[in-house]
Amino acid sequence: MIEAVIFDFDGLIRDTETLEFYSFQEVFREYGIELPLELYCKRIGGHMNAFDPYSYLQESIGNPINREELRILRRQKYDILIRDVNERPGVVNYLKSAKKLGLKIGLASSAPYEWVMPNLKELNLVGYFDCIRTHEDVKNVKPDPELYFNVLDYFGVKSQNAIAFEDSPNGAKAAIAAEMHTVIVPNELTKDLFFDDYTLRLNSMLELELEQLIDHLNSKS
Repeated sequence: MIEAVIFDFDGLIRDTETLEFYSFQEVFREYGIELPLELYCKRIGGHMNAFDPYSYLQESIGNPINREELRILRRQKYDILIRDVNERPGVVNYLKSAKKLGLKIGLASSAPYEWVMPNLKELNLVGYFDCIRTHEDVKNVKPDPELYFNVLDYFGVKSQNAIAFEDSPNGAKAAIAAEMHTVIVPNELTKDLFFDDYTLRLNSMLELELEQLIDHLNSKS
């Protein structure tokens, strides 16, 4: 029986990932350089140090760059792109349904707390979550399963009685390693990436009601 649902944040609840990539692309193109998606995607859903766009840019142009100035410029471009962008379709429906069903609702994100919380507050979603775990709460972020184990331990729920919602291969690896039901909902940036394993794939949370999704998983079990 499903007792808990645990959501990733970036790219799943709000599609910050795609817009961050676009903002980096804009900066790179000012130098006449293209940012390869396959390299950038190493950092999606996992540790940001897995790929450093600024080091790649410096190597590509063969000259030193002012990282701090570029960080400010990149963030300005991102802030313009994210303006008026809300949660992804169906997210609020799933959160409301989970509350109605009496499920425990968690969030497990590799991103820092100071990034996740302002976004959740801006979207008015904080109150839905019974447990929020971020980068600072673990030694190892995704694809390591530690974030998921942390939330599951807090809830006192077994892995097989919980569903993880993810949008990236790194996140899916973490959920699978935690032996959870893993539902992937890729975004514009991650939809063509290769996912090693998962329980179910949705194009959008509007595709299947949460109650129907749980019935589907129960029937498979």
